[in-house]
Amino acid sequence: MIRIAPSLLAADFGSLAEQVGEIAGEADLLHLDVMDGHFVPNLTIGPPVVASLRKHTGMFFDCHLMVEEPLEFLDPFFQAGANSCSVHVEVPSVKEAIAETKKLGMEVGLALNPDTPFEKAVPYMDSINMILIMTVFPGFGGQSFMAEVLPKIRQARDFITNNSLNVFVEVDGGIDHNTAPQSALFGADTFVAGTSIFKKDRPWEAARVLKNSIQQALGETNGNEKFSSDPTTRES
Repeated sequence: MIRIAPSLLAADFGSLAEQVGEIAGEADLLHLDVMDGHFVPNLTIGPPVVASLRKHTGMFFDCHLMVEEPLEFLDPFFQAGANSCSVHVEVPSVKEAIAETKKLGMEVGLALNPDTPFEKAVPYMDSINMILIMTVFPGFGGQSFMAEVLPKIRQARDFITNNSLNVFVEVDGGIDHNTAPQSALFGADTFVAGTSIFKKDRPWEAARVLKNSIQQALGETNGNEKFSSDPTTRES
């Protein structure tokens, strides 16, 4: 399964509902970046914005909590209409945050910064629905994709496969029609894209092009070689 998750961070905040409506038909979930100005050097949206958007769409809301104290935000975002919350493995309360997210009935995501090794996520892999591999350092949109993170995507995919887990592998940061196929060949299946979708004149078309570029790249491999450790050596 290939899932496209447009990032609201790149949308026009003066017309959020309209922007979300434009991409709803081409998106599988909506990625909402939540920043507290402490864990990352930026401030973004809170529960009131999520609650306002929820009145206009039935899309799956995945809130990426880039905050120092996720336990303070989980219930407010749940009450606002979030379907999933992703917390960072780097925060001290990660274990408690995962448990609380599950208790509230939301899906659980676990995010890793680019310089955080995959091994930090291993103790939690059987308790989550999605692992979010950051391909930029979080805090600001429009950054360039960090190709050095690709092997970590492969590690996550191999671990999920070897342990028969039902966990999505999401990538976020610099994702476009060039970097998304690269990430897919290393094992990603969920693609957060902000600038490459919302900054286009026809964002719904950009989302469709992004998915098509991934499907085309994966279509060049056969089923068993879909997630080759070395995409350059796959057979045609």
